[in-house]
Amino acid sequence: MTTPTFPSRLPNVGTTIFTVMSALATEHQAVNLGQGFPDFACDPALLDAVTRAMQAGHNQYPPMTGVAPLREAVSAKIETLHARRYCPNTEITITAGATQAILTAVLACVQPGDEVIVLEPCYDSYVPNIELAGGVVVRVPLTPGTFRPDFARIAAAITPRTRLIIVNTPHNPSATVWTEADMRTLEELLAPTNVLLISDEVYEHMVFDGAQHQSAARFPGLAERAFIVSSFGKTFHVTGWKIGTVAAPAALTAELRKVHQFNVFTVNTPMQYGLAEYLKNPAPYLDLPAFYQAKRDLFRQGLEGSRLKLLPSTGSYFQCVDISAVSDLPEADFCQWLTREIGVAAIPLSAFYGDGFDQRVVRFCFAKQDETLRAALERLRKL
Repeated sequence: MTTPTFPSRLPNVGTTIFTVMSALATEHQAVNLGQGFPDFACDPALLDAVTRAMQAGHNQYPPMTGVAPLREAVSAKIETLHARRYCPNTEITITAGATQAILTAVLACVQPGDEVIVLEPCYDSYVPNIELAGGVVVRVPLTPGTFRPDFARIAAAITPRTRLIIVNTPHNPSATVWTEADMRTLEELLAPTNVLLISDEVYEHMVFDGAQHQSAARFPGLAERAFIVSSFGKTFHVTGWKIGTVAAPAALTAELRKVHQFNVFTVNTPMQYGLAEYLKNPAPYLDLPAFYQAKRDLFRQGLEGSRLKLLPSTGSYFQCVDISAVSDLPEADFCQWLTREIGVAAIPLSAFYGDGFDQRVVRFCFAKQDETLRAALERLRKL
């Protein structure tokens, strides 16, 4: 007997760099600052809220769009923070994490042959999502070194076949935050077009040094064409729960939900009710910038005076460093060497480029306990 073969839908996809580096970190007992997830617990009050929801009997299928109290809480939060009202019934959808939300939005609006602009370096799910929809990936680099958007190159990439552009701020992997001026320039650029927008805002509550997150919801010309994606997992230190949201105008939401109901249908019921209760107190997400800025500062201060050159980290929970003064190895080889010989795992930025562009920069995640960061810093100072 022979298993039948068939053409792969994703022939260029293999094991992700995150899986590779995490396995290597485990093998060598390295401090894992590679994969982006916390190693500390969430607020016990959130666990208590979910437990109460389970005990109250909220354990069967919820509505396909998400439970009403959570959709209402998300709508109220966006209105308070960004002064735009989304109807909970027709414009807010609860998803099984942000990754599912992005795939669903892509599948909902991209037809075979449509062009989709991604800004590299970019999160690794974007390109496979586009390919699964039959779209054509158009890669536009962010400015090397600063990772600022190059609007001249973005404008040049827009054609009559462009269906969608995906923007991520705060940005993974570079830890760059788009400014109000950046968002207004994008708004002006897209105004005469029918191009849709996926605004990946999963790190929305991790913006530092007194700056403000510039959500696409704040800009009418963007909001009217945008699927705005966020993540409870990132915000509340529960990445394994895989619960996210999409806010979008009713017409876009209607198309999103057509796909959503057949690729996941519904999302964990008691966790939705628990999150709805937990959101009544805004302090956990309002206090998050200061929480992560303290970790950023601890990590940056620990690397001062080392041969690793710190790049700015204005948002997210990542810190990028230039390795040029430490090693001549390519980024990927350096990360493997760093894990094996120094005992700290990182991620090469080249993994976020389609052509493997190597600019001698690697990414660390500082969403870790302070003692984890100090252990990593003690090893990194040997460089």
